[in-house]
Amino acid sequence: MLSNGQDELYNSILSRQSIPESVVGGKQVANRFLEELFSILFSGYHSERNFTSKDQISDQLELFRIRWKNLLEPYVTYADKELGRVVALDDILHNFVAKLPGLYEWMWEDAEAAFLGDPAAESIHEVILAYSGFYAGAVHRVANYFFKSSLPIFPKLLSGVAHEATGIDIHPGAEIGRAFFMDHGTGIVIGETTHIADNVKIYQGVTLGALSVNKSLAKQKRHPTIEEGVVIYAGATILGGETVIGKQSIIGGNAWITQSIPPYSVVYQKSEVRVRSSNEVQGLDFTI
Repeated sequence: MLSNGQDELYNSILSRQSIPESVVGGKQVANRFLEELFSILFSGYHSERNFTSKDQISDQLELFRIRWKNLLEPYVTYADKELGRVVALDDILHNFVAKLPGLYEWMWEDAEAAFLGDPAAESIHEVILAYSGFYAGAVHRVANYFFKSSLPIFPKLLSGVAHEATGIDIHPGAEIGRAFFMDHGTGIVIGETTHIADNVKIYQGVTLGALSVNKSLAKQKRHPTIEEGVVIYAGATILGGETVIGKQSIIGGNAWITQSIPPYSVVYQKSEVRVRSSNEVQGLDFTI
C-alpha cells in the first residue's frame, strides 16, 4: 500500500514527464548526436573506423541527416505547440550538412591554435584526442548553428553535454571567432551575447558574464565583446554588454573588469608583499 508521500511522488512524476511530445531522452539524445557527428568528422579519433573513400563519407552524412530528422522531430513539435512558431527541420539539417565544411575548418583552426599556444601540446592529434577546451569549442560551433536556426532546447542540451564533460560552460548563442583556444579550460563561463573575435586565448576560470539585469532585458546585449588577439588569464571576470576589451590586450589573472579597455592594454592585479613582525608569526595555524 502506498503512503500519501509516495502516491504524490508518483503522480508528480507522471504529470511532469518531459514536455508533452517533446525532448524525450533529451540529454541522451544530445550526447548521441555529438557522438555520431564527431565519429564522422573525426574518424579514427572519436571512432574506431577510418574512411577509405569520399563516397563513404557522403553516405554516412546522408544517413546521419535522415536519422536525425526523425530524432529531432519532437523539438519541432514543441516549437509548434508551445512556442507558436514553425521550425523547418528538414531545411535546418540540409543547411547544417552544407555548412559542415566551414565548421570543420574552424574546428581544425581551433586545434592548431591550441597546439601553437600550448608548449605542452605535442601534436594537433593530441589536442583533438585529449584537450577538453578543444572539445568544448567544437561542440559550441555545432550548438551555435542550431541556436541561430531557432531550434528550441536542443542547442542548450548540446552545450550541456560539453559542460558536463569539461567543466566549460558556453551558451550556444555566444559568437566566437576563428582560432579560439581555451587553455586548461575548467571553470570558463561564456554568456549568451558574448562576442569573441579571432585569435583569442582564454585560461581556466574566466567569466565573460552580465551585470545584473532584469528579465525584460533578456534580448539585449548583456555580455562583453572581446576583440582580436586578446589573452585573458586565469580567474579574470569581465562583465557587461557595453564592455569591450580592445584588440591585442592582455588581461591578467583575477582581474575584475566592468568597463571597456583600450586596444593594446595590459590589465593586472598588483600584489602587495609585507614582511610580518616576529609577533605576528606566532599563533598562525592555517588548515586546508
